[in-house]
Amino acid sequence: MMPNNTVLTDDFGRKHNYLRISLIEKCNLRCTYCMPADGITLTPKNELMSAEEVFAIAQTFVQNGVDKIRLTGGEPLLRKDFPEIISKLATFNIKLSLTTNGILIDRHLAVLKQFNVRDINLSLDTLIASKFNSITLRNQFDKVIDNLHLLLNNDFNVKVNVVLIKGFNEDEIIDFIELTKFLPLSIRFIEFMPFAGNAWDKSKMVSQKQILETLSNHYDPSQIEKLADEKNFTARTFKIKDYQGSFGIISSVTNPFCDSCNRIRLTANGKIKNCLFSNAETDLLTPLRNGEQITDLISATINSKKKVRAGMTTIKELNNPNLNQDNRSMIAIGG
Repeated sequence: MMPNNTVLTDDFGRKHNYLRISLIEKCNLRCTYCMPADGITLTPKNELMSAEEVFAIAQTFVQNGVDKIRLTGGEPLLRKDFPEIISKLATFNIKLSLTTNGILIDRHLAVLKQFNVRDINLSLDTLIASKFNSITLRNQFDKVIDNLHLLLNNDFNVKVNVVLIKGFNEDEIIDFIELTKFLPLSIRFIEFMPFAGNAWDKSKMVSQKQILETLSNHYDPSQIEKLADEKNFTARTFKIKDYQGSFGIISSVTNPFCDSCNRIRLTANGKIKNCLFSNAETDLLTPLRNGEQITDLISATINSKKKVRAGMTTIKELNNPNLNQDNRSMIAIGG
């Protein structure tokens, strides 16, 4: 079946070919910027998508032009039926990738290899064990580092996601970049973003400008090379001359990339969000279970997408808790 390219094209001409599917709301870490301190109310299991329902909804998206799917969570590797989900999605002619905290990678390495899931985003916000414990509330630093090297030793393409928070880890920017000297990693610095329960305010954010200033104070300008950005990029990419790896800056707050956005998010309970900042959701799982077609619902949701950050065009609007807190916590959206 030829895809209907109009279903996933919004009113601004943006074609959405990239679907991020959250498989689970649970996580084995408690990162403070992702999960509220008092936790979240988990969706009952019978209201979450089964492996068959993940496949059925994904199939509709693929039939309409999606050619890349990323599995997220929570921690997606906590799903006991993760191998079944991967095996079903691998039947599509698409690119499959995974975002994980890395703790369970060693248990699933064979499955990832079997179904050619070679692109892994690994979340790691500090290179100091004590700070890792304080932000994740778990003592798993050594496990994550071991599994990071396991992925590299098995020739996976690894990106390390680093959420920068002022007063916590902005002093490690250079340390992360120095990892790329001898390791074929891509480090991605992510601006701290507002979600329900994460106590966001502008003062905690490390901006793209501040990151670049840190670089210029450490490296000679001739060492810093700007790389060509990917189509539909989220990260503006750089490398240090003669280093194996690279690094990028995801500046969703101070320098958004909405003009080229091609991403759609599907939550673990089968609702789509057309923007990470948006509090609007469209339920696909209920009509699917009722035997109804979901294509028109998907199209209407894509068409309602705002031009920039769910309509929040200024930092002042982002800093307004009446606007930025009326959304799910990050763990319930999917990374």
